[in-house]
This record gives sequence, structure tokens and C-alpha cells, in this order.
Amino acid sequence: MRKITAAVLTAGLFFGGVGAAVADSAWHEVKDLRTGGALFEEAKYKWEEPGRMHGAFHIKGKLRDNGLKDGHNIYLLVRVHGYEWNRFNGAQKKTIRIDKIVYDGATRYTNSADVRVCQDRGSLRPDNCSPTKRFKRP
Repeated sequence: MRKITAAVLTAGLFFGGVGAAVADSAWHEVKDLRTGGALFEEAKYKWEEPGRMHGAFHIKGKLRDNGLKDGHNIYLLVRVHGYEWNRFNGAQKKTIRIDKIVYDGATRYTNSADVRVCQDRGSLRPDNCSPTKRFKRP
């Protein structure tokens, strides 16, 4: 009787964990990130499963230059676990698709990420960035 109970409990924990991993890896919508001259729209993110793609934070969307006459470039910043920002450049007067995977190679999976969109205003003025959006793995 104990062996059957242990087997049932083990199977329940295993399949419960698989269900959580599958639910975790679904795409989630992100509200548009915007700042003067830059927009990250139609954005989605998901958490990759531990052991697959380093359990990374996966983000995609359209990076749009809204300030067509300002002469400034735009970029997307993404960081995990509070490490350094990863910069993904856009293009002046264009919209480009972003599909990036960001992870910390020292851990089995990533559990937090920050994202913001910025306008590069040159060396004399500070860059113009949106508020940072924080994501946590459930």
C-alpha cells in the first residue's frame, strides 16, 4: 500500500511540474513601451523551460522609430538578474522586428528580467528611455 501511495504521489508531482513548465513557456502580451521618438509594440515574452535555451527570457516585437525627423537612433535594452543591459539597436526612420533570447549562463533558468526602449540622443544629451518594465517568472 505504501509503495502504491508513493508511486501515485511521485507521478502527481512529476506531471504537476511538467504542467507548470508548459504553462510557463506560453507567450504573454506586453503593453507597448514608449518614449519620445521610440516605441516597442506588439511585444510578447515567454520564459523558456529550464534546461532548454538556458531557461532564458525570450522577447519579441516591433521596434519603431517614431521621431522620423529628429535624426536619432533607437534601441531596446534587456537585462536578466540585474546584470548588465543587452542592447539591441533599431534603425532610423524604420520599424524592425526584434526576436531575442537573453539568459544568465551560470544558472539553470532565468527568473527575472527588465526591459526598456530608448532613443539615442547623441553624446551631448542623455538618452531618452521609457520606464523599466520588470518581469518575474511565476
